[in-house]
Amino acid sequence: MKKLVGQVTPEEKNEIQTLFERRNGLNELAKILTADNTDLYEKLVKDMGETGSKFQSWWDRMSQKYHWESVPEGNWEINFDTCEIFLVTLDK
Repeated sequence: MKKLVGQVTPEEKNEIQTLFERRNGLNELAKILTADNTDLYEKLVKDMGETGSKFQSWWDRMSQKYHWESVPEGNWEINFDTCEIFLVTLDK
């Protein structure tokens, strides 16, 4: 189930969209990179960790700023076209 719980500014949306695209790109790179190239592998692992932390930090900051509804087994999702935030839960 998806429930509309808020909206962010276009600037805030751009920030998370950049992190989202970077995280996806790093995940794709991780699928083809082997640990044989130690330097590049270590850089990738570090970058994935930093990007993941920034990604989670954005959601934490925005949820505190806008006081979005949440549930333990749910997660938020953004519509990049409309800047709307949805609470996504499994139907029971």
